[in-house]
Amino acid sequence: MKTILVTGGAGFIGSHTSLELLNAGFKVVIMDNLSNSKLTAVKRVEQLTGKDIKFYKADLLNKDEMRTIFSENSIDAVIHFAGLKAVGESVEKPLLYYKNNVSGTINLCEVMTDAGVKSLVFSSSATVYGNPSESPLSEETDLSATNPYGQTKLTIEYILKDIYYSDNEWNIALLRYFNPVGAHESGEIGEDPKGIPNNLMPFVSQVAVGKLEKLHVFGDDYPTRDGTGIRDYIHVVDLATGHLKALEKLQEKPGVEAYNLGTGEGKSVLEVIKAFEEATGKKIPYTISPRRPGDAVVCYADASKAEKELDWQARRTMIEMCKDSWNWQSKNPDGYV
Repeated sequence: MKTILVTGGAGFIGSHTSLELLNAGFKVVIMDNLSNSKLTAVKRVEQLTGKDIKFYKADLLNKDEMRTIFSENSIDAVIHFAGLKAVGESVEKPLLYYKNNVSGTINLCEVMTDAGVKSLVFSSSATVYGNPSESPLSEETDLSATNPYGQTKLTIEYILKDIYYSDNEWNIALLRYFNPVGAHESGEIGEDPKGIPNNLMPFVSQVAVGKLEKLHVFGDDYPTRDGTGIRDYIHVVDLATGHLKALEKLQEKPGVEAYNLGTGEGKSVLEVIKAFEEATGKKIPYTISPRRPGDAVVCYADASKAEKELDWQARRTMIEMCKDSWNWQSKNPDGYV
């Protein structure tokens, strides 16, 4: 039985991935500083799986805390989710994001090197493609970033590539997520953003449950089929299974490889609202607001490399994403409390 360290494992994607790891027979060790997550998520994963998780409240910026984790556990590989992730906040506080995300990852890699652990799955993002002029986006698309959050992801990708080039014993998967939504079918774990959500689906869900009055649609004058921006939404459980497939790939010692994880299909904001209403029977009031600077018009994945090399595909539909999002939100109107 392999032991996987999941950094940021109490978060939205980390908790779902930890659940899938446990169900697949892995031992899971989670480290999380709980700055943007709740320990409740870890407890619920344990309840859903009937298996124990070894949890450490620890921070990427504290190498001594990480050294303790590696000394007390026989870690075989690391899945690295931990990091700050709000685009708007990154514009306001760029130094915080560079320090936490980039310096924290460097610390992690140094501690991994000292422990002789050189298998890593990194939580990257489609933000490394910047503001693309065309979609679908393949792993060969030019890389850039339009905000400090995206720049930290891109910088970490370059760092990890350089680590591999300097030491070919490393095996690294760079997973570029598109737009994770949905929740576990039980409704016990899901997305619990602090404050007003930055992302579309939790905003829609909170309007549906009555926490927010109405949804703001940022721009309806884009050159798209209904004037609203188009994104590639992927169910978080499909995303979680992608991490297990990436771990399998690392056994083949591929070096460093990037993979897009998306459905390969774009949905507009208005199409998501319509699907949510159809899936839940809840009416979503919305208002049109000005475009947000930096928002891409259309952004969706070419995920054929992941299908070919990882034997992975996103399988859940937009209706399923909406149903599962609503199941979580309706059962947990105030998130993890």
